[in-house]
Amino acid sequence: MPNFTRRNIFQSAALVPFQAVSSSAQNSAVKVGLIGAGNRGAYTATAIAKLPGVKVTAICDVVEDQITAARKRIGNPDAKGYADYREVLASDVDAVMIATPVYLHPDHFEAAVKSGKHIYMEKPAGMDVAGCKRVMRAADSANRKQNITFGFQQRYGGVYVKAKQFLESGAIGKIREVHGEFLKFALKGDEPVPPLPRNDKEKLEQWKLWRATFGEVIVETYVHNLDAINWFLGSHPLKAIGTGGRTVEKRGDLLDHLSVTYDYPNKVQMSFIGSQMTPRYFRSNRERYIGDNGFIETAREYWTYNTGSGPVTEKSQHDITVDALTEFVRRVSEGKPENVGVRAAESTLTSLLGQMAIDQKREVTWDELMRSA
Repeated sequence: MPNFTRRNIFQSAALVPFQAVSSSAQNSAVKVGLIGAGNRGAYTATAIAKLPGVKVTAICDVVEDQITAARKRIGNPDAKGYADYREVLASDVDAVMIATPVYLHPDHFEAAVKSGKHIYMEKPAGMDVAGCKRVMRAADSANRKQNITFGFQQRYGGVYVKAKQFLESGAIGKIREVHGEFLKFALKGDEPVPPLPRNDKEKLEQWKLWRATFGEVIVETYVHNLDAINWFLGSHPLKAIGTGGRTVEKRGDLLDHLSVTYDYPNKVQMSFIGSQMTPRYFRSNRERYIGDNGFIETAREYWTYNTGSGPVTEKSQHDITVDALTEFVRRVSEGKPENVGVRAAESTLTSLLGQMAIDQKREVTWDELMRSA
């Protein structure tokens, strides 16, 4: 990825002055501003707009057509459009949803914390160790009345919550090993290869192809699984070793497959595999916890367990994103905030630990990772 001069898109200098956290949400509809109206941002904003007592009143993007499309998709033609996210933070919205490119997350998170708005931030926390540390510091500095949630939906999904409770009941005994996988179709290998980006506009257009803007795929995509596993195991890993490669991908510099083995406390190893190049009809996204008395399998669509009497499965009633957004709105409306900024950064750092082990082709410890920036 070529180097660029200081960007003029989504500039982050001159943070918005700190404001008191709005309490109007407790007395009326929660007004939400969307920052980043791409596919994911428009999807989550549409989902939150369907919840009772919520209205998306502001939409920000540097591409005007995406604002227009988001207005239509969300169903509020009167939502104000902005090209500068700082204007959204200075507006009368109660909360912001941040769904911008990964390389901008620390900048936008810091500014949102400074503004005093409630925050729903898409994962990951950042694309490198320095960015994650910035998010941690900003989260620690936040007003304690601010609700700060990251888009790790497994933490709120009904099927995951039930599986976690079952695990904590001791039903499968002591965990001996854990396995995770995210195998999906994302590319065939015959996609057109664009020329190297020459300016900030082209950099933004190609942000999903380069580690310098997207983060490696284990950071941007597989972090969901790793966050869930950290949650179930109650810890981040101590060290990791891994490998990966590019079998069919010809664009950018991202891997199209990888595998990492993590060591957690209590002698628990977790093996994770990821692939972006399965056939269109094949997808597997799940985690398995093997105990001395049974196993639990979790996924966004279901959870399963077996303690010797045969498997029992419960399906999710909807996309677990709805669960995460519902909980976010409830906390804002009831004035019962959470602040998961540090936890979200630790899950992102878990991904970066795997990336570092792959890059350096050796075992890497958590302490070494944290000293690297």
